[in-house]
Amino acid sequence: MKKIFTLLLVLMSFVVLVGCNNPVDIEGQKIVLITDKGDITDKSFNQGAYEGVKAYAEEKGVTYDYLKPEEATDEYYIAAIEQAIADGATVIVTPGFLFEPAVNQTQKSYPDVRFIILDANPANAENGTLEENTHSIFYAEEQVGFLAGYAAVVEGYRHLGFMGGMAVPAVQRYGHGYVQGAAQAAEDLELADDAITIDYLYTGDFAATPEVQAAAAAMYNGGTEVIFACGGSVGQSVMAAAETVDGKVIGVDVDQSGDSETVITSAMKSLSLSVELALEAIYDVGDWDRNFGGKSVILGAEEGGVGLAEDFSKFDNFDKAAYDELFDKLVDGDYEVSSVIGEFGDDGTASKQFETDQVSVNVIVFEG
Repeated sequence: MKKIFTLLLVLMSFVVLVGCNNPVDIEGQKIVLITDKGDITDKSFNQGAYEGVKAYAEEKGVTYDYLKPEEATDEYYIAAIEQAIADGATVIVTPGFLFEPAVNQTQKSYPDVRFIILDANPANAENGTLEENTHSIFYAEEQVGFLAGYAAVVEGYRHLGFMGGMAVPAVQRYGHGYVQGAAQAAEDLELADDAITIDYLYTGDFAATPEVQAAAAAMYNGGTEVIFACGGSVGQSVMAAAETVDGKVIGVDVDQSGDSETVITSAMKSLSLSVELALEAIYDVGDWDRNFGGKSVILGAEEGGVGLAEDFSKFDNFDKAAYDELFDKLVDGDYEVSSVIGEFGDDGTASKQFETDQVSVNVIVFEG
């Protein structure tokens, strides 16, 4: 990923040079990740976050583990967090929007435990707050979705697809950015009206199922050339469908090119590195109280927090030089990408507000 966290790394180096709080002794420390829907082998969001925990903990000699809640509900998320703490956890990592109510409650009940929450802020929960023992990290999914949509159209695809999991804000921003990127590329290439069609669907879950694979196959059989799969294990079903019809896939969250030959690129977040930096602030730098605790950040292209995988060998018309130029325009503000998710299509899930004369969005209702 281009310019991965360049500015954040400079900041961390600066803090080390000018002085900071005392680092935490790792003796008796334990880091535990609580999975969202899915598990640490979902080859997506949970796995990317867990790899950050694992990489940091193994390098520094900190004990680490993960727990998978029995169900994806506030009650079970809270129970899993409390179980982790009872088992000795001193740092809890929670990946996903659905954790907001659970972290809102437990951060207050356990003020000596540090919480790192991704794609979410407990202040958004009912009666929510962001306490000093919690660090909230968001990513500008709309920006990397924009890069994916732009690249697909420049490559020559004209019938695109988007298949999201649950219509939570992060997934919605991916989709809305994708439509905006396709629209910008169509404008830059001066394509004719109605040149681009985007089939747009949410499955309502993050699971890989035969029904999801069938829905993806129906998209491909209907003429869709490439599907941006944004939904944890949903992507595995999309890849399976693509393999049967020579379709193409854009992966999400992490580099998924190793999962299937159908994956032409991936819209990535620096999940692992952002977790590692937050853990470093606790244990190595001792900078949690100054720059992390009680603070929420959004990591976008400017910080190197999002970007496409940099292997463009599966493209014919869009190469590394074109990507670098596009990325720099996004950083410089030449292209502005809306993060608005408040207005949708008729079923409440589509990004039809970003349609143009050249790009139309075809909302598909999942019947799984």
